[in-house]
Amino acid sequence: MAQNTSTINMKATVVGSNKQPVVGAIVSSSDEIGKAVTTDALGTFSIEIPKNEVLSITAKGFQTKYITANQQIGEIIIAPEENQELVSLAFRNVDKQDLLGGISSVNVKELLKKNYFTYTLDGMESFIPGFNGNSNWGMGSYMFMIDGVPRETGNVMPTEIEQIVFLKGANAVALYGSRAAKGVVNVITKRGVAGKSRFDLRVNSGVNVPRAYPKYLGSAEYMTLYNEARRNDGLTNLYSESDIYNHASGINKYRYPNIDFYSQEYLKSAYGSYDATAEISGGNERVKYYTNLGFATSGSLLNFGEAKTYNNSDRLNFRGNIDVNLNEFISLNADATAIFYTGRGVNANFWNSATTVRPNRFAPLIPLSMIEKEDAVSQLLIQNSNNIIDGQYLLGGTQLDQTNPIATIYSGGNNQYANRQFQFNTGIKADLKNVLKGLSFKSNFAVDYATEYTLAYNYSYATYSPTWNKYSGTDLISSLAVYNQDAKSGTQNVSGNKYRQTIAFSGQLNYDRTYNENHHLSAILLANGFQQSESAIYHKTSNANLGFLASYNYKHKYYMDLSTAYIHSAKLPPSNRQAFSPSISLGWRLSQEGFLKNSNVVDDLKLTASASILHTDLDIPNYYLYQGVYTGAGSWYGWKDGTGIQATESRRGDNPNMTFPKREEINVGFEGSFFKRLLTVNGTFFVNKISGNIIQASVLFPSYFTTGFPVSSFIPYVNYNEDKRVGFDFGATLNKKYGEVNWTLGVNGTYYQTTAIKRAELYEDDYQNRQGKPLDAMWGLQSLGLFQDQADIVNSPSQTFGQVKPGDIKYKDQNGDGIINGQDEVFLGKGGWFGVPLTLGVNLTAQWRKLTFLAVGVGRFGGNDMRRSSYFWVDGEDKYSEVVRDRWTEETKQTAKYPRLTTLNSDNNFRSSDFWIYKTNRFDLTKVQITYDLTDVLKMKSFVRELGVYVNGFNLLTVSDNREIMDLQLNVGTAPQTRLFNLGVKALF
Repeated sequence: MAQNTSTINMKATVVGSNKQPVVGAIVSSSDEIGKAVTTDALGTFSIEIPKNEVLSITAKGFQTKYITANQQIGEIIIAPEENQELVSLAFRNVDKQDLLGGISSVNVKELLKKNYFTYTLDGMESFIPGFNGNSNWGMGSYMFMIDGVPRETGNVMPTEIEQIVFLKGANAVALYGSRAAKGVVNVITKRGVAGKSRFDLRVNSGVNVPRAYPKYLGSAEYMTLYNEARRNDGLTNLYSESDIYNHASGINKYRYPNIDFYSQEYLKSAYGSYDATAEISGGNERVKYYTNLGFATSGSLLNFGEAKTYNNSDRLNFRGNIDVNLNEFISLNADATAIFYTGRGVNANFWNSATTVRPNRFAPLIPLSMIEKEDAVSQLLIQNSNNIIDGQYLLGGTQLDQTNPIATIYSGGNNQYANRQFQFNTGIKADLKNVLKGLSFKSNFAVDYATEYTLAYNYSYATYSPTWNKYSGTDLISSLAVYNQDAKSGTQNVSGNKYRQTIAFSGQLNYDRTYNENHHLSAILLANGFQQSESAIYHKTSNANLGFLASYNYKHKYYMDLSTAYIHSAKLPPSNRQAFSPSISLGWRLSQEGFLKNSNVVDDLKLTASASILHTDLDIPNYYLYQGVYTGAGSWYGWKDGTGIQATESRRGDNPNMTFPKREEINVGFEGSFFKRLLTVNGTFFVNKISGNIIQASVLFPSYFTTGFPVSSFIPYVNYNEDKRVGFDFGATLNKKYGEVNWTLGVNGTYYQTTAIKRAELYEDDYQNRQGKPLDAMWGLQSLGLFQDQADIVNSPSQTFGQVKPGDIKYKDQNGDGIINGQDEVFLGKGGWFGVPLTLGVNLTAQWRKLTFLAVGVGRFGGNDMRRSSYFWVDGEDKYSEVVRDRWTEETKQTAKYPRLTTLNSDNNFRSSDFWIYKTNRFDLTKVQITYDLTDVLKMKSFVRELGVYVNGFNLLTVSDNREIMDLQLNVGTAPQTRLFNLGVKALF
């Protein structure tokens, strides 16, 4: 084949952009032989290579260039090397050194070399400031985009990503229009690079180990305490002492059951997860391509019945990005993505049932060996059963538990959830320099389609309740009561069928030019929009706007950006559907001034400031709220017995003057490096106000605007509420080499305070006003301990939340009216619903020769939560957890930490109050990874060019005074959190 390959002798001259010859440039081929020559004193070279082979031209101080070999080429121009790190902003790329605040970025491609992760935003708060894990600057729901198109976080894997950009400031998102007013997280996927084809392979194998399980009481202890609860209610015991003893002894778990959902009988100690990713990229100066093919699968902790083999999930994804230069002026891209997610499971919610099914309710399995052989009826039931478990058991139940989660997992059938995502976007770029130097055109068009559905086989099954007797000291089942019947229809049911479609478009004229090497001017004029439609939702979600950007900098020292958007929304009345959103940003690089230019301390220092007004419909909850609503299905009335007519009633009034809410913001920032890049720092201080939020408040209108019966209202939705956020973010990185070890320590943080600065409210007591309080304020009663006796109850204010007894929670009468009710609720603390007030992220890297160590941690401080799950709030027929061991009794009244037990509803105890509140301050060691580069030990680098291996652990450690409570809050009713221990291999071919 080599002999038959057509070869050419190519001669050419390599010159710089100034047309001067480049001496010593290396011209090399990418074939297996790898020929290379060097340019002479005139910049010329001659090389014999296969026809259409890709050549790379590299020279110190110049960018590498790739060309396809052609005898017609006589001159090759290579551009000077630029120390640029481009960051993808709204509709443009900007050198990182020229950013003007409110923007952070992560180079994921570089980060993956030392930090393997599977969720796109995993641990990002440790690497950049301003993002706290679920919002930018505490703003709430940000817009997530992939390559400039609104999509979901699950639509992309880290191995597909080049860069993640966090657009926090209003100035950074203005061009995106209304839907981006709370910030944007924009993911930029990888693209092909001209040169020799690359084949990157990454394989991972992990073990997931549960961190903790909820702790519930066993049968005997539950029965004992349930009797106590009945006595507290003035009732007699339900369970006898002998029953409790038999359940405690464990002599016969089938007759005296003690179900522990978290035991090894039902759960594995760990489960596996695996993934593999293949990346293929390359191309030449005309066509560049990037392909990513990935597969991931994960198991389950369940270890019985159908769940043992049919409870897992897998994800298959494909991404292809192609860039084509049609000619000197026109280029285009075509990107396609397909994602196939399949989740398999059983038709029972095991984890929810684990929190509700009491341990003594029933025996999940009935052993055939314990059924009397002489009981012909029972033996006939056995012969006719289609569900003999492991050849030894029938499914257990009772008259009250004719179906149960354990039996369902054995014989209730299974289901398969399918989610399919198809995404396509294409764009075209045209250089219009022949029309006007620096002018270009760019457009992008995207169509996404997502569908999901569930297929299920729903089987019915019989359960059996045994009647037990003891013969000569041996427990035997003398008869069986059967409930339901075994049946497998073979019909596959389809449910949950949904779809979503997104269409996005943008078109823009760009102007980018430098005058006299000092004045850098750029401008964008654009039209942008997207529309999302979903099944069962009548109105589509839309965003449409025109945008204009003008940007100027002088010698990269003085900066000014003006960004504006003219937006449109169908949520507003026709006369107010358009609005103008301006933003201006300024920057000053102090390090270029004479007083700092030659500093031995300051390498670089830049100050920025911006002011913005963004109009948005993001928080308008629905369409047509500006219209009054009447219904013909009102109250019935009539003038004659036996007849009636429904009234036409008003539900709300008109408001033709409704306008956009708006985000008004000022932010100032700085960034710099010091001591020859030993230390780099950055930070932003921000103040923003969202005014004109839409509400429907009766206190703003006379009382006759509403009626009690028939229920009617003429109160319109109006612009009224105002919210304020004040805070700052900061980041610092320290780079230092000690001996042979390179150390990097990064610290990033976000702190903010929120205030409801305007509210429509009319509370009798000022301390209940929401105005002036945090947006995530938690409200409730202030507790004064537990009632000690009846006299304590008599001498205290009257509590209106049901009958109280000694051992119930006592509350403070805030207004002194002698009654405990809703008027006594006060501010208890911040819930941290948009992220806790203070988030700190830490990353530490140590590199010694070929060995790299990484540790990542996140601290969250200033938030609170309420112990309100069924694990903590136990009354009635609830399952008892270990928390009830600290209950109030006459013997423990001085030390009790939990109210008395009751079999009735306990509305007095189980309501929001500081009795249940706790601080969520915590520091998590989220990741430790050790990576070793094996490339130098390879014998055949021509085949495997790079090879590395790594081990890591995820979710390793939590340091907190309330760690156990927080673990329980997350684990009750759901699969438990796990630690992941992973082994991975990556290779370049």
